[in-house]
Formats: sequence, structure tokens, C-alpha cells
Amino acid sequence: MKIRAGFEIEYECQQPTPMLLVLSVHPSRLRDLETPHHITFEPEIPSRDYRDDFGNVCTRIVAPAGLLRMSTEFTIRDEGLPDEVAPDARQTPVDELPDDVLLFLLGSRYCETDRLTDLAWSLFGHVPQGWRMVEAICDYAHERITFDYLKADPMRSAVNGNYEQTGVCRDFAHLAVALCRCMNIPARYCTGYLGDIGVPEDPNPMDFSAWFEAYLDGRWYTFDARHNHPRIGRILMARGRDATDVAISTSFGASRLAGFKVITDEIAEKAAA
Repeated sequence: MKIRAGFEIEYECQQPTPMLLVLSVHPSRLRDLETPHHITFEPEIPSRDYRDDFGNVCTRIVAPAGLLRMSTEFTIRDEGLPDEVAPDARQTPVDELPDDVLLFLLGSRYCETDRLTDLAWSLFGHVPQGWRMVEAICDYAHERITFDYLKADPMRSAVNGNYEQTGVCRDFAHLAVALCRCMNIPARYCTGYLGDIGVPEDPNPMDFSAWFEAYLDGRWYTFDARHNHPRIGRILMARGRDATDVAISTSFGASRLAGFKVITDEIAEKAAA
């Protein structure tokens, strides 16, 4: 299958302001692109890409005073398969984890493992390790938090999400990631595109989506605590410890979000003549 995706985002700055953007398709999906993928800026400004420590493509700019529009639109191939399910995947003992995976057991800005460990063990200490435990954690986060687009809060952490019981996709992901780490399962936060493909259309505005990956049996598997069932058509942009590492924009100065639009649509196949 083919998917058309992209965005148009506008920021307004009072003076020239350095910004860091994480808005590119992840390098692991570049081979699937059918059309060029690049971010355009109006007005035209210089930009420079680099790879961060997590392998994400980051873009450095200096936004000019006034309104800056950034956009992209591309077509990408996708296998059209739902997220893989591997119920027999085992949990890897901590002492056998690769060195570069250990980082994803540690607490982070939005995933306060130290404040959730007692809760995690009280809830999941009796659950079989491995896939079933991650499923149980997803079930808990899915039932604990009620999705409300109007109650998005960039300051909300896993602890706050668990207490307030409301949030958006990033809050489901943060809570599940933190609880997995508390149970010695490495977990990393993911962001990207996820359209309403193979499911009823969501009435909420299209946005970037957040999910997570858990390390089981020597590899990473995709999980989604918000939707809590396998989905089709994820387009990964970035991975990190939590939303701090993959924020779509980090502004080193005052800026105002003036416009925001995301598109993710399946391209209908043309019927054979």
C-alpha cells in the first residue's frame, strides 16, 4: 500500500530564534519513500541536518522574526501489515541486555520510574514475564487514561497522567514506558505518523502520534497503549527516552505556534481496466 503524509506548521517569533526540529522520516523508512522528502521553509532560510545519539534526523534552523511556515508532503510505501504480535516473546534478564539497551531501563524526564516502581510491582508482580506483562501494562494504561485532545498538557508526566487519568497519545505512551522500565523491561518512546487506516475515522484533528517499543527476546516490538490493538501504517519519525528527545520543535527563545496541520492518508489503488 501507499500512504500520503506530511505537515504544515507555522511559528511566529519576535526576533531571530534558533530552533531544533525533529520532523523528518526516520532513516529506517527512507528506503520506502516513493517521492522526495524534505522540509521547505517560507520564507526560505538555511537549514542543516544531523543524526542525534538515537539515530534520529534533526534539523537546525534560525527562525526569522515574523511568521515562518515549514512543510513537507511525501508518498511512502508500506507493507500494509498490522503491528507484529509475538505472545511467546520472552523477557531478557537485565544482566544479558546489550549495553546500548540499558539506557531504556532508566528513569527520564517524563517517565519517573522511582515514583512508579511500587505501583508497578503491586500491579504486575504476579504477571508472567515477557509479552504478557507488556500487554498487561498496555491494558492498564489504556483503561487508566481517558483520551481528550483538549486536555493535552506538554508538562504532564507519567506520574501526572496516572493521577489525572486524562491525556493524549503521548501520555499513554509515557505511562506504559515508565511501568515497563519499572518491571525491568527496556522501553523507548516513538513518534511519527499514524493515519486512520483499517479503522473507523477518528473525529479528532489529525496529529502526530506517539507509541512505544519494548525490548523482548533480543529485539524491539511495537506497542500502542492508547489504541491497544495492532495498527496499520505507522511511519516512524523518531525514537528516544521520552517526548523530550523527540519533540517536533525545541525553541531557544520565545516562539508561538501559529498553525498546525498533519495529513496521513492511504492512497486508493486504481482499479484495473
